[in-house]
Amino acid sequence: MGTMEAPLALGLDIGGTSTRALVIDGAGRRLGSGRADGANLTSHATEKAFDAVSAAVAAALSDVAPAAVGAAVIATAGDHNFTRPEIAAELSARWKAAGLTCGYTVVADALAAFVAGTPSPDGTLVLSGTGAITARFTDRVLGQIIDGHGWLLGDFGSGFWLGREAVLSTLAALDRGVVPGPMGRAMVTALLGPSGSSAAPSRAVTNDIVLAVHARPPVTLSELAPLVTAHAGADAEADRILAAAADHLLAAASVVREADDVTPIVLAGSLLTGDTPLASLVRAGVATSWPSAPVGVASDGAAGAAWLAARSLLAGDDAADRLHAALFPPPAQR
Repeated sequence: MGTMEAPLALGLDIGGTSTRALVIDGAGRRLGSGRADGANLTSHATEKAFDAVSAAVAAALSDVAPAAVGAAVIATAGDHNFTRPEIAAELSARWKAAGLTCGYTVVADALAAFVAGTPSPDGTLVLSGTGAITARFTDRVLGQIIDGHGWLLGDFGSGFWLGREAVLSTLAALDRGVVPGPMGRAMVTALLGPSGSSAAPSRAVTNDIVLAVHARPPVTLSELAPLVTAHAGADAEADRILAAAADHLLAAASVVREADDVTPIVLAGSLLTGDTPLASLVRAGVATSWPSAPVGVASDGAAGAAWLAARSLLAGDDAADRLHAALFPPPAQR
């Protein structure tokens, strides 16, 4: 798979917020990419979800002959949904409509995130984005999983959790008749507008906040997470919430890996892959608890899925490792 004549690989990362597709060759060159709306079947209507999948794939194949794709991996949360006969049939129909003739494998999005951060078959994934999950992998097979239970039952240390904690902290201050700190005032402005943040603590302001939160889908509380991270070091409540989030994620990691584990730890999700205060806290905790473990960052699940697909076309682990190095160069080389 080292030349343009050799089969190409397609990776598809189906998320709740966006769907991304990527076509690569054996040298790690990105030959086509596409992005569309979220298509997670757990949270989106079936037809709308598959329309997004079709749009992302079509964009990725715009300059690539579909028949040249020799293998594909589809990474998605709720991968079990694709075992349902009606879902499998619809995916097959969309696949054929795109002109693709190769087979495909459906895997958990956590696997694509893990391999995007390391070529090692064993290790730990710690993910914090809108949701949160921690998982152990052995030979790239999901082992023990902590959390990932969704906004109602878990996702501790996630963007949703940060947003909810910010609202709870602000409500608690208002209930005590105390003017919220900088984070809380910013949160009130985000929910009620500028006039809300200047109002004196009262039950009316509290009720307006509650109504504003309940008027939107619960998961949109994650949109308030940047207000927490932006006030790190400037608001004691923001610092408390961030420290608690890091504690949740590190405690989950300590459940799935032993203290002497030296396998890689992959950080994934927008709150851990960027330069955020939560990422700094988690990295510091990882360095303390597992000082000998390499730390990888997974910023491209579609590329992770494409790499998984390409492995089936390559001759041996050495070739797969070289492809991984080309596909995921160090940040300074990107």
